Amino acid sequence: MSDTVPARQVRAAFTDETITVYQAYSPEIALPALAAGRFVPPFRPGRMTWIKPSFRWMMYRSGWAGKPGQEFVLAIDVRRDAFEDALRTAVLSHYGPGRFASRADWSRAVKRSSVRVQWDPERTLSLHPLPYRSLQVGLSGAASAHYTDRWITAIADVTAQANPAGAAERVARERPYPLPEDVAAAIDAS
Repeated sequence: MSDTVPARQVRAAFTDETITVYQAYSPEIALPALAAGRFVPPFRPGRMTWIKPSFRWMMYRSGWAGKPGQEFVLAIDVRRDAFEDALRTAVLSHYGPGRFASRADWSRAVKRSSVRVQWDPERTLSLHPLPYRSLQVGLSGAASAHYTDRWITAIADVTAQANPAGAAERVARERPYPLPEDVAAAIDAS
C-alpha cells in the first residue's frame, strides 16, 4: 500500500453480496460452528462479539492462532446489506468531540447501541503497527443475535493460513470497501 492510504479505511475481501470478517475461537465454539455453518451453542448470541474485516489484525489479535481460546481462525461471510445497516447504527467506542454534545451524551449512546466501532492500527505481516487504522465491529444484544441468525452466509476454517505466507494470500484479496457516504460518516471513516 502507498503512503496515501486513508487514516481510517475499511479494507476487506468482499463480493457484490458479502463481506468476509474474521473471528478466532476455541475448538469448543469453532468446530460446532463449522459443522452447522452458523454459530450454535456453546456460542452465546447476545453477548459482545467482535468481528474484523482485516486478516492481519485478526492475526495480531489471535497471536497467529496461538493464544488460548483463539486456536481456530474463522472466515465468516456476512451479507453486505446487514453489515452496512449495523454500521449505520454504530457508536464509536471512544469519545471524540464533535460527534456528541458531551461525553455524557456519548456515554448514553454507547449504552443504547448494540453496535460499537473501534479503529485500531493496521498491522504488517510481522504484526508491527502501520500508520493507518483498521476497523473492528463489536456486536452485542440484538445485533449479535441478528449476526448469528440472519447475516452469515458461510463460515470457513482459515487457521491453516494463520502464518505470514497464508496471511499474505488472504490480505492480497482485501481491497478498500466501498462504504456508502452515510455509513462512512457514522463510523468516522476517512
